[in-house]
Amino acid sequence: MPRTKEDDARPVRGKAATINDIARLAGVSKKTVSRIINRSPLVRADTRDKVETLMREVGYVPDPMARGLAFRRSFLIGMIYDNPTAQYIVDIQYGALDALRDSGFELVVHPCDSRSPNYVDGVRRFVQQQKLHGVMLVPRVSEDQALADMLDDVGCRYARIAAVALDAPDRIVVTHDRDGAAEVADYLQSLGHREVAMITGPAAYRSAIERTHGFVGALQRRGIELPPSRLVEAGYTFESGVAAAEKLLGAKKRPTAIFCGNDEMAAGVYRVALRTGIQIPKQLSVVGYDDSPLASRLWPPLTSVRRDTRDTGRMAAAMLLQTDGAPRPLSSVRPHLVIRDSCQPPA
Repeated sequence: MPRTKEDDARPVRGKAATINDIARLAGVSKKTVSRIINRSPLVRADTRDKVETLMREVGYVPDPMARGLAFRRSFLIGMIYDNPTAQYIVDIQYGALDALRDSGFELVVHPCDSRSPNYVDGVRRFVQQQKLHGVMLVPRVSEDQALADMLDDVGCRYARIAAVALDAPDRIVVTHDRDGAAEVADYLQSLGHREVAMITGPAAYRSAIERTHGFVGALQRRGIELPPSRLVEAGYTFESGVAAAEKLLGAKKRPTAIFCGNDEMAAGVYRVALRTGIQIPKQLSVVGYDDSPLASRLWPPLTSVRRDTRDTGRMAAAMLLQTDGAPRPLSSVRPHLVIRDSCQPPA
């Protein structure tokens, strides 16, 4: 069967289509195809539909490196984190990928050690080498003003995730950790608990500070004072939760309820209670924070404060894609308590 002009214009089998192939097949200029790829509003709807249909038919995928060279920047969003809770990081990534889907942007992650004296310089090198379009800052690094100032200096956009509003509304997603912890205090008091304790996260984390203040403050408003011996700092890890629980449950007078700054530490409390023969919730009520998948897998299922971590990541990534410069309201993710079977009135 003789080849047609259209056949001649199509890419050779086994060879990836190029932007020039798409322009020839669609009968438009290369510049028009480029505008469609980059979602320019300067293209008629019928032309856009025609070209996008053609790209799907021939399996054309824009080269992000080539696009980056053309625009003098990459089509990469960075995610910078120093956080010991693996599930939290995974959920943030899933949310970011939700926002970036079909946008032409890709996500690259950069774990770091915020305790290192030169970690800001390391982040600077990462941002400049990758020519990032923008970066997401995850707690705890999101709380570091020196890091935010450095990103401003190099002209890199950023979106911070933090417990309080540390920046302008177009640069931050607020998680309101103090409110979530206060709800826990109100719930435990409503059950009749007065001998309560808290295992906090590291004092260097703003989330730990906010959760502690929220919990202690709400108890005080209800006439319950939390003595220093009932406030134990840990590291947001299972192992640190075990160590803190051993201290609290080994005391001469045990608390009847323990609020943990995250679910990993609450699992540590479960371990110590099981080992020492303390029944949850009959003899000890336990509450976590994050409502991670772990919370519903523990037995009895753990009452925990839910914050939509995936939605938080989605909002932060979407913030970096906004280019119109219009004023934005403050982005918030509100926590709320999910009640399961780990709490009951004190015996």
